[in-house]
Amino acid sequence: MTGRHNAAWMKREDERILEYLGSEDMASARLISREAFRQVSAGHVAERLAKLEYAGLVHRVGTTSFELTCEGERYLAGDLDAKHQPRPRRV
Repeated sequence: MTGRHNAAWMKREDERILEYLGSEDMASARLISREAFRQVSAGHVAERLAKLEYAGLVHRVGTTSFELTCEGERYLAGDLDAKHQPRPRRV
């Protein structure tokens, strides 16, 4: 596996969220919170998903679910440096 290249704005939860979406195709913040974390609220996961969406790493599907974009898949593979993605506001 190639090393992943985080952006300065990313938090440790972001990588786990992306990994979860990489393995499950699509999920809501509530499902990710319940399945991927022990003590991270659905609200916090939703906040991080909004940042990841702005950066182009995830895409909203419907009103509550998200999936990885091609850029998100490239990030997980170590082929994309997240610092070159759009920087979310109010990080």
